[in-house]
Amino acid sequence: MARILVIGGGIAGTAAALALHKAGFESSVHEAHPGSAEDLGAFLTLASNGMRALAQIDASDAVRAVGFPLTSMRVLDDAGAELAQVPLGEAADSLLQYRCLRRGDLNAALQTEAARRGIVIRHGARLASVQDGPDGVTAHFTDGSTATGDLLIGADGLNSTVRRQIAPDAQPCYAGQRVFYGYTRAAARSEPDARITMVRGSTAAFGHAVSPDGETYWFARVAGEPLPADEIADGSPAGWRELLVPLLRKDATPAADIVAATGDDVMVTNATEIPAGTPWRSGRTLLVGDAAHAASPVTGQGASMALEDAVVLAKSLRDAPDTETALRLYEELRRPRVEHNITVSGNISRGVHSPSPAARGTAVPRPGDDELVRLLEWGVDVWTRSG
Repeated sequence: MARILVIGGGIAGTAAALALHKAGFESSVHEAHPGSAEDLGAFLTLASNGMRALAQIDASDAVRAVGFPLTSMRVLDDAGAELAQVPLGEAADSLLQYRCLRRGDLNAALQTEAARRGIVIRHGARLASVQDGPDGVTAHFTDGSTATGDLLIGADGLNSTVRRQIAPDAQPCYAGQRVFYGYTRAAARSEPDARITMVRGSTAAFGHAVSPDGETYWFARVAGEPLPADEIADGSPAGWRELLVPLLRKDATPAADIVAATGDDVMVTNATEIPAGTPWRSGRTLLVGDAAHAASPVTGQGASMALEDAVVLAKSLRDAPDTETALRLYEELRRPRVEHNITVSGNISRGVHSPSPAARGTAVPRPGDDELVRLLEWGVDVWTRSG
């Protein structure tokens, strides 16, 4: 396989290109946005599994140069009482510590690393359609240009054009919550470095962490009907604060004061997911990342799952005897794990009680947790599981 087209230059697409390059494949990235930073405002956390995946494609240093580490989590109830304080992930290993960073900064860091390795990234290339043939697959772009390869990877996010070609009936679904994000330097600093506080509020779930330079990153998840697209587009930071602060004032926690101290850096989106069972592949085309398995952000695993996708895909193509077998292997390895994440995240967003032991507060392992380290290890053959 000589040429792989990657549609989408976000986290999933650029990481896939980096992994494919390390595995010896030639790939090019085609990104619709004119610049590197899609979703400039929202922030995310990379969990230890995501950081482990980055290490396997030699991209740890690029990503650790932005954002800040999180090594512990504190949980408060609506009265401000501490329910728990626990380490986050593999906090003792600096390479695998959780990392909090803006999505746009992560995109830019990955794209800069890809360009440094000689991977072609074409900006302003908005996909119009995909044409699959016996000798290759061709991407047609809205500017009239085309690109042809042996395989096309659809990493073009929640509203994927590639997915509409593969599964036109598969539509993103509202997952039951509106999600607000913001940043402020005006809030009273209440957190030590490297700790995130989660609040189980009476009307909203809230989380916040403070960067080493004193900027508070926060989010709030509020149940309710989805916000119409035009309301999100036309909304103002002041309007979002006015909506959110009275809800948070009902609780004796720092949440309302943090939001009230926030200026223009407030944004909102609807929590959305891709239904489990959505087809991922057809012919020479495969979906990865949010295009295949977007989940509500409750578990904070979206970006980390996309990074896992990149490593497992590249290794499957490297190790399996042929492309069809590789794509089938990839789906077998990935679908149970990511669809479990969709289900768990969606249940929490919708207020659906999970069965025991989750109901007792014990985390339920995701499928594949017990073998993830070996599966991601670059030297392990995923076809024979030896290395």
